[in-house]
Amino acid sequence: MLNTVKAAEDPVRRRLDSGPRGARPKRALSRGNIILYGTLLVVSLYYLLPLYVMIVTSLKGMPEIRAGNVFAPPMEITFQPWVKAWAEACTGVNCEGLSRGFWNSVRILIPSVILSITIACISGYTLSKWKFKGSDLFFTILIVGAFIPYQVMLYPIVIMLREVGNTLGVQLFGSLTGLVLVHSVFGMPILTLLFRNYFASIPDELFKAARVDGAGFWGILFRIMLPMSLPILVVAMILQVTGIWNDFLFGVVYTRADSYPMTVQLNNIVNSVQGIKEYNVNMAATLLTGLVPLFIYFVSGKLFVRGIAAGAVKG
Repeated sequence: MLNTVKAAEDPVRRRLDSGPRGARPKRALSRGNIILYGTLLVVSLYYLLPLYVMIVTSLKGMPEIRAGNVFAPPMEITFQPWVKAWAEACTGVNCEGLSRGFWNSVRILIPSVILSITIACISGYTLSKWKFKGSDLFFTILIVGAFIPYQVMLYPIVIMLREVGNTLGVQLFGSLTGLVLVHSVFGMPILTLLFRNYFASIPDELFKAARVDGAGFWGILFRIMLPMSLPILVVAMILQVTGIWNDFLFGVVYTRADSYPMTVQLNNIVNSVQGIKEYNVNMAATLLTGLVPLFIYFVSGKLFVRGIAAGAVKG
C-alpha cells in the first residue's frame, strides 16, 4: 500500500520540483499598459481642461480675469456671476437671466420625452413581435427618416405647423406646443429602431407562452416587455433629454422671444454686443445650461451602456 501511495505521489512531486507552469504574470508597468493609460490620461486632460477653465473663470471677478492667468485658480471665490447668469443677465429685450429659459426648456422637455418614448416603445414592440402586412416597409421608412438632415425639413415644418394650427384653431408655430410636436416626431425614428432591436432580442418563447396563457397585445407589453426593458428605456430617455435640452436650431426657428428655450437664451447672453463682455457670467451661464444632461449621464451611465449594447445587437 505504501508503494502504491509513493507511486502516486512521484508524478506530483516531479511537477512541483520542475517549477511553476503557464504564462508568466504580466508586469503592472509593461510597455502596453504605459501606452494605454498614457493615452487615456492625455484624452481625459484634453476634455477636462476646457471644463476646468470654465469652472475657475466662473468663480472669478472681472478684475482678476483681466489681470490673471486663465488656468490659475481663483484667488477670491465669488458666486455673483452664477447669480447674474441665472436671474439678471440680459437675453435680448429682457434681463431675467436664464431662469425663464430654464422653465421653458422644462415645459418642452417633459412632454416631448414622454410622448416620443411612448410612441416609439409601442411601435418598436409592434414591429418586433406583431408582424403585419407592410411592417417591413414601414420600418424601412422609419430608418430613412432617422438619417434625413434636420435642415432639409425646417421650412416644410414651418408651413405644416402654420397650416395645421390655422385648421385646428390653435397656435402651433411660435409656441411651445409646436416645438414639443417637432421634437417628438424627430425623435421617434431612432428610438423606434432601438426599441425594435431590444424587443427582438427577448426570446420569442416568452411571447408565445404569454399568448398561450391568453395575454393580448397590451397585457404582454405591460406585464412582460416593459418590466424587462429598463436599460433601453434609460437609453431612450438619455438620448431624448440631451437632444432636446441641448437643441438650439429648432428652438430658435419654431419659438418666439417669450418662449425661447435655455440654449437660445444662452446664445443671446454670450453673443450680446451691448455693454462689457463678462466672461465669468458667460462661463457660469454655459455651466448652468449643461447641468441637466450631465446629471442624467452621471446618474444612469451604467444602464445607458447596457441598453445601447442590448439594443444594437440584432437588426
